[in-house]
Amino acid sequence: MQRADDGGTRTETQGLSRNTTLIFAAAAGLSVANIYYAQPLLDAMARDFAMSPSAIGLVVTLTQIGYALGLIFLVPLGDLIDRRRLILAQGMLSVAALVALATARTEAILFASLAAMGLLAVVVQVLVAFAATLATPAERGKAVGRVTSGVVIGILAARFIAGALADLGGWRAVYLTSAVLTTAMLGLLMRVLPRRSSPDSTDSYAATLRSMPRLFLRDRIVLVRGLLAFLIFATFSTFWTALVLPLSTPPFSYSHTQIGLFGLVGMAGAAAATGAGRLSDRGLGAWTTGLSLALLLASWALIARLQTSLPLFLAGVVLLDLCVQAVHVTNQSVLLARHPQASSRIVGGYMVFYAIGSAVGAITSTIAYAQGGWRGVSMLGAGYSATGLLVWGTATALSVGRTGAKTRAQPACRARPWRRVPRRRDAPPGGGRRPARVDRRRCH
Repeated sequence: MQRADDGGTRTETQGLSRNTTLIFAAAAGLSVANIYYAQPLLDAMARDFAMSPSAIGLVVTLTQIGYALGLIFLVPLGDLIDRRRLILAQGMLSVAALVALATARTEAILFASLAAMGLLAVVVQVLVAFAATLATPAERGKAVGRVTSGVVIGILAARFIAGALADLGGWRAVYLTSAVLTTAMLGLLMRVLPRRSSPDSTDSYAATLRSMPRLFLRDRIVLVRGLLAFLIFATFSTFWTALVLPLSTPPFSYSHTQIGLFGLVGMAGAAAATGAGRLSDRGLGAWTTGLSLALLLASWALIARLQTSLPLFLAGVVLLDLCVQAVHVTNQSVLLARHPQASSRIVGGYMVFYAIGSAVGAITSTIAYAQGGWRGVSMLGAGYSATGLLVWGTATALSVGRTGAKTRAQPACRARPWRRVPRRRDAPPGGGRRPARVDRRRCH
């Protein structure tokens, strides 16, 4: 980054400084936390609005639906207009939605505010795409990993913060506090966000929206990464949405603060985010994805031990969060490297899979818990994880098979054995042996 000559406005230059990356990460973490504050507060909200336990899952689902709509209709704007203005506008509207949510007195206002908050929380993806655009190609994965580390911390710390504040001042205090912190972060972002000299795309807004499905339908790798996002975040949401249900009842009967502490256990995923980005920069994205998916499936064997062994359960929590974030960062690094000129659209489209997976995981986890308790939740999460591993394995096998078939279809480009030819007088020493000519037109 550097200062421009016109009034000190920051402009884009090559590379992204560490301090600016950390501010991006902090802003992303604060924004994404707004989506996850509700998870440890579901029972308190249900009591306040006299909602049934089966209906309270709509709180998380509506937020994710709003988030999905924002990914489709707001994030692509980052390729068309100044991302600085887009980020600041979304931040100011988020403050308004948070205040409305904290003061809601009816279910209609509650649900509308949650949907609006989810819609505006997609500023996280604008920040990720912005960081990827500003970073050098050799450090793109590391930059994405650092910003995603902030996202991981925001997601997991949200549960602890929400639980602690709810115990002190009720669930409404959580959203009032977030409104104040978001206002302060806006002031900081106004100082550090660079301006973009020109948009990444000259297409119209309608053309930009139409191009998003084509990015996924025409590129098999992009589509596979989207499907993996759906499955890993269905797994993630299955666990974290249902966790409050057994922990708030006997034999545990934990408070909101105690339940929130479990989120801090999973913050090891933040380290995985940065490490996965570096591995992707080194060309090890496929290996990282496969290993992480296998370990994600194994984590559910430990998570299922909640009732019998808390240490094993905690180890499973760490493993689950670490693996989900490793796959998530690798996915984004791969996609942004394949389509750098459509960074906002590719991230927005990818995160649609994430939002749908999170919503599906949230609603199915509460149903699974009602039908089969924690064992039912564990089986559901393991099913999502196994499907993800199957998708990755099938895609890898097809890729290898296609490459092998192409190789076998090529004719052998072998020259005839060396032959003796008459040596010219002007030939250099050793020039009496020449290989036969190879017809390279047959080698494609």
